[in-house]
Amino acid sequence: MNDDQLSQEIRDANLTYLMLAQNVIRKDKAEALFRLGISEESADLIALLSPAQIVKIASSPMLLCRFRVDDDMVWGLLTNHTPSKVDNDATTKLHASILMAGKYAQAL
Repeated sequence: MNDDQLSQEIRDANLTYLMLAQNVIRKDKAEALFRLGISEESADLIALLSPAQIVKIASSPMLLCRFRVDDDMVWGLLTNHTPSKVDNDATTKLHASILMAGKYAQAL
């Protein structure tokens, strides 16, 4: 992948993310804050963006969204590659969601 292709992929990801974020925020703001891991101020701003503003912001060469999972335990639960592997996949995903929700609550 060359630099131009990478830049285009980033723009596409940004556009998709902003459109998704705006739809989720407009549908259910509280759920959007949790699912997107953004502040209420950011949500308010994204909700008010015009299509032209979204396209302009999306054209940034930097990826706007980021991984919220920065913990080995959560990665292990999500990938189910923990040393003490649990057979119930739903339980491990629930555990990972609870850990990420706790991190989101601490950030507020």
